[in-house]
Amino acid sequence: MKIYVPLDSAAVALGADAVAEAIVTEAARRGVTIELVRNGSHGMVWLEPLVEIATDAGRIGIGPMTVADVPALFGGIARHPKALGLVENLPWMKGQTRLTFARVGVIDPLSLADYRAHGGMVGLDRAKAMSKAEIVAEVTESGLRGRGGAGFPTGIKWKTVSEAPGERKYIVCNADEGDSATFADRMLMEGDPFTLIEGMAIAGLATGAAKGFVYIRSEYPVAIRIMEAAVRLAREAAILGAQFDIEIRVGAGAYVCGEETSLLNSLEGKRGVVRAKPPLPALEGFMGKPTVVNNVISLASVPVILAKGAAHYKDFGLGRSRGTIPLQIAGNVRFGGLYETAFGLTLGQIVDDIAGGTATGRPVKAVQVGGPLGAYHPRSDFATPFGYEEFAGQGGLIGHAGLTIFDDSADMLAQARFAMEFCAIESCGKCTPCRIGAVRGVETIDRIAKGDAAAIPLLTDLCSTMKSGSLCALGGFTPYPVLSALTHFPDDFTPAKEAAE
Repeated sequence: MKIYVPLDSAAVALGADAVAEAIVTEAARRGVTIELVRNGSHGMVWLEPLVEIATDAGRIGIGPMTVADVPALFGGIARHPKALGLVENLPWMKGQTRLTFARVGVIDPLSLADYRAHGGMVGLDRAKAMSKAEIVAEVTESGLRGRGGAGFPTGIKWKTVSEAPGERKYIVCNADEGDSATFADRMLMEGDPFTLIEGMAIAGLATGAAKGFVYIRSEYPVAIRIMEAAVRLAREAAILGAQFDIEIRVGAGAYVCGEETSLLNSLEGKRGVVRAKPPLPALEGFMGKPTVVNNVISLASVPVILAKGAAHYKDFGLGRSRGTIPLQIAGNVRFGGLYETAFGLTLGQIVDDIAGGTATGRPVKAVQVGGPLGAYHPRSDFATPFGYEEFAGQGGLIGHAGLTIFDDSADMLAQARFAMEFCAIESCGKCTPCRIGAVRGVETIDRIAKGDAAAIPLLTDLCSTMKSGSLCALGGFTPYPVLSALTHFPDDFTPAKEAAE
């Protein structure tokens, strides 16, 4: 009897470890031989812990499981009160286009045999027979763009590093996933770490880099453990070694270290503050050497591009947004979790059809797209297709594709204040508009809340200054949630209303 219990952090937080222990204990008590596999999560967080039983027909899902539900597992799977049927046939799974996350939730994350059996290492094997220029051209042709927020074309970054002079070059994976409502990087590292390792090894071949670093935030202990174990296994299998090797580094959790130059400073043992650009990291990055800095999902998307070809990947999406994007749906939502799909679904389809609206059943008031510094979108924006340029045209950004949903009880003045306070707390202090502007912004919003109408134009002017004067995304993007809240939900900023309350 083969049983899958997720080791994903979300599942563990909901009791997966206790369920796994109870299954082992119950099987021993009954004298039943089982094979327990700790896999990643399929992304259906509302069903976690989701236990799966392997059958001739496929894997039957049962969840959300509790310790009390364990004995019934051994009394006939179909009769279990929480039996869901074949996991692959659940609507959430059937509607997805899983390319980057094809193996997450399916395989044993630390089994290389399992990884290879599900198509792993095909891309790396192909890349080994190609020249540097050919690999770069394949990635460029695929249309892959940075999935960490900026959306910069991955192939152009690789080409710059590949052609830069220098004997030593580096690949740095930015796994400092600090945005609220984002968890794709963590899920990928916990559920399919060899995909990231394979992608980084391909990047090494494409650029001539011999060393790679994965910079993971300390709040991800499971991801750190899985990645360290996967690197050891890859070395033992000679996938990593003299030609290209990877080192796992753990950051202290500063939000600004998600910005690539701050990350590089931290990686070098320095204070995590923003560097002025130029020089670009592609020319003078880690230790002053040419460096590729890519997000986890960017690098983990490369193996499928090399395995199936640029045209296959590019066939998904719209406009200049090609391939797939892992949507991370959170907040006041009925079905929260990770959903990988091609670019192009409208915001309304994502919120109403996939996410199922709010958990409270109240109307959706706003959706913040792009993390804590993304814009708040009202229902009037719900026809917007999910794509980089399309959201930029609505005064927003996709960022890391995290979506936080709010119902009609949300106070958007309070949400705007949160964004400003977040920036004030997390600012590295390098730029005056960010360091001082965020503090003044909190004070100005507090004036509005007390009924000072004259503070509203001050807030818009301050946001304009922050947007134009900050060196990194923290200060530059903070105006997005503030201005969008003020523009789309002016009633929440009405001094008379606030004063009356």
